[in-house]
Amino acid sequence: MNNRVVITGIGVISPVGIGKDAFWESLINGRSGISTITKFDTTDHPTKIAAEVNDFDPYKYIDKKEAKRMDRFSQFAVAASKIAIEDSKLNLDDINKERFGVILGSGIGGIQTFEEQNEKLIKKGPKRISPFFIPMMIGNMAAGQVAIALDAKGPNETIITACASSTNSIGDAFKLLQRGDADILISGGTEASITPIALAGFSSMKALSTNNDNPKGASRPFDKDRDGFVMGEGAGILILETLDHAMKRGADIYAEIVGYGSTCDANHITTPLEDGSGARRAMEIAINDAKADKCEIDYINAHGTSTYYNDKFETLAIKDLFGDRAYDINISSTKSMTGHLLGAAGGIEAIASALAIKESIIPPTINLDETDSECDLNYVPNQAIKTNVRYALSNSLGFGGHNATILLKKFEK
Repeated sequence: MNNRVVITGIGVISPVGIGKDAFWESLINGRSGISTITKFDTTDHPTKIAAEVNDFDPYKYIDKKEAKRMDRFSQFAVAASKIAIEDSKLNLDDINKERFGVILGSGIGGIQTFEEQNEKLIKKGPKRISPFFIPMMIGNMAAGQVAIALDAKGPNETIITACASSTNSIGDAFKLLQRGDADILISGGTEASITPIALAGFSSMKALSTNNDNPKGASRPFDKDRDGFVMGEGAGILILETLDHAMKRGADIYAEIVGYGSTCDANHITTPLEDGSGARRAMEIAINDAKADKCEIDYINAHGTSTYYNDKFETLAIKDLFGDRAYDINISSTKSMTGHLLGAAGGIEAIASALAIKESIIPPTINLDETDSECDLNYVPNQAIKTNVRYALSNSLGFGGHNATILLKKFEK
């Protein structure tokens, strides 16, 4: 069986807006969601900025008692999934729940709960640890909580491949639907890791921007003055359906998923291959999986983290794969606005890619004042452009050498 797979619903909890409309309006208008951290005291931290979700009320989506038994990353996932179901206009009473599943990505899971409970252990002893500590903290629990909330009894999985987690989850969901193992899958990712220990850990790696005096200008992918990524949080959830299932219920369709590529650098725990070949192969596999032509790619939503090595080597990968045509492709990094949502990045970036196709608008890379000499492609600097997008690639590259790419296409019957 080789089912066609389409995106019929979108749910976003992001630093630039909650819900599809607020998220997309911010992206196409180049609005940054980065500011000084408000959740904890950053006095002793070299980095004091992040892309926080400041207007999220879990009790709008989840019973208060249940919400208190979830880490923030699970709250994000459940809320975004409910928003996506509403957007898809699915009637959950009319579907086969055994063919309705959840495949999500998260890079870190419930680190806020882990940190809080560890502090309680040190200060008050083991008897004061919450009985909900483990089920709040473990990384698979967001997918479990979404399934419980929506009665999704089909396949249920969690993909953990660092910053490639969401894109791998969407790719795996695509393949599962393609082969006929389900009718509907909730997929994407969630992350809530803006915590003291996570911030300190990434800072110790020298991975984060320290442009504390200019938060909104701190994430600057491909710019010569970039100095690291900015942490973000949130969830990007998509409703994926087989085309037959979507057509039978008269669903609106954002885009079709047509290809998926997954590779590993097998090189270094944090640094990509210097020739970009792992990322290049992931893109090439996705294109070949779709039986598409490289000449048809109109847009690439780059991983584009605003770190020196990622931006340089991803640029090399694109140039190596596309040759001279690389200079004609519109490329942008929406992380310039949302920050880096780590394991959830691929979820919101797949959504940005689907909306670029649906709306024929490519969001910009903001803060791109002067491109690095080694980053010399068209990164759609500072202003969105209106243009037809037939095919869009979305790249995600993670620590451990994980590379994942999905290929989306404008839907045609």
